[in-house]
Amino acid sequence: MENQDSKFGFVGFAETWNGRLAMLGFVIGLATEFLTGQSILSQIGLM
Repeated sequence: MENQDSKFGFVGFAETWNGRLAMLGFVIGLATEFLTGQSILSQIGLM
């Protein structure tokens, strides 16, 4: 019998990956600001 656990919606698996990807994006954003000297908003032309 196959495992029928859902990987979508508000389940532990999805929330774990959502948190990991959010942390990765935050670190990449900080590194980009540090390396370029510009904020993320100015880099994409919003400021």
